[in-house]
Amino acid sequence: MKKVSILSLHLSYGGIERAVVSLANYLCDYYDVEIACTYKINEESSFKLNKKVKVKYLTDVVPNRKEFKEALKSAEFSNAFKEGIKSLKILKLRKNSMRDYILNTDSDVIISTRVLFNKILSKYKKKNVLTIAWEHNHYHGDMKYARDVVKSAKNLDYFVLVSNNLKEFYEERLSSSKCKCIFIPNTLDSITNKSSELKEKRLISVGRLSKEKGYLDLLSIAKEIFKEHKDWSLDIIGDGVEREKLESYIKHNDLSKNVKLHGFKDRDYINVLLSKSSIYLMTSYTESFGIVLIEAMNYGLPLVAFSDAEGAREIINDNINGYLVENRDKEEYIRIVNNLIDNYELRVKLGKESKKDSKNYDPEIVYKKWIDLIK
Repeated sequence: MKKVSILSLHLSYGGIERAVVSLANYLCDYYDVEIACTYKINEESSFKLNKKVKVKYLTDVVPNRKEFKEALKSAEFSNAFKEGIKSLKILKLRKNSMRDYILNTDSDVIISTRVLFNKILSKYKKKNVLTIAWEHNHYHGDMKYARDVVKSAKNLDYFVLVSNNLKEFYEERLSSSKCKCIFIPNTLDSITNKSSELKEKRLISVGRLSKEKGYLDLLSIAKEIFKEHKDWSLDIIGDGVEREKLESYIKHNDLSKNVKLHGFKDRDYINVLLSKSSIYLMTSYTESFGIVLIEAMNYGLPLVAFSDAEGAREIINDNINGYLVENRDKEEYIRIVNNLIDNYELRVKLGKESKKDSKNYDPEIVYKKWIDLIK
């Protein structure tokens, strides 16, 4: 049986980590699958992992970015110097441990999930090993990052992109290299027969609580919506560095009765809330794919997002299964959501299309592309 290794930074919560676990869970029925992780942040993966999947942790350290920033902020320079030295050692260990894994593994296929790992894999790959880069991030106008991605992937065999737009972008820039670009979207864990009735007065958003996800914008939008629809609520599922800011905003704008921060929750918890919600809201500044959108589609929810979330543009058919709001126009976003709240028939119409489109992300269809690629 062929062995497949997937290189991952960690298995804590995050979109990349969820995709890694989902792919590993599928491939382990066909191959011997191992996930090589730099850091062991949690005792167990944040996402349910098939027992057949092996996990190998390459270091016994964790990043100290938070400690370093706190030391700098508090002007404790001796402590900041100490944390800075520690950080450099961790970064060196991250690189060297992955290099050693690539040199010593007996894998037939290696899938890299980050630019740094692409670079290491390009340099230390062995002959007769199939090498695949798997890009989850959108360059979002940052051409320096895009050039770095191209450079990191050009000596690998294949480059898997999660959106067709990204595939076309990188295909042009890798045309003179040996690396072939492939479009394989992310996928649902499974297709459900359940659909939300879209009758409960609940809005929902799921994601990491970080600046690029635009949750402060979402709260300011929700504040205006609740002025007109006091009996509706907003569930935000996820955790991250922005949580304290969001909690402060909720408190100071008297939104506690309408908004609930659930923190990080497992897939079953999220699916129950999706099945009880009526509209899915996204306010991200950038999204390479937007897997939370297809999860909402799986339960037949109409979708609303800003158009600068690139991945949303490939998933949302404007005025068909949801709405794309141009130029981060908050007033237009509020108008659209208020209209959906007031119009149950419109929610049902968009929700039916959303449910139908979710079948494009059936794992049996999507993962067959991975099997074909590896074969």
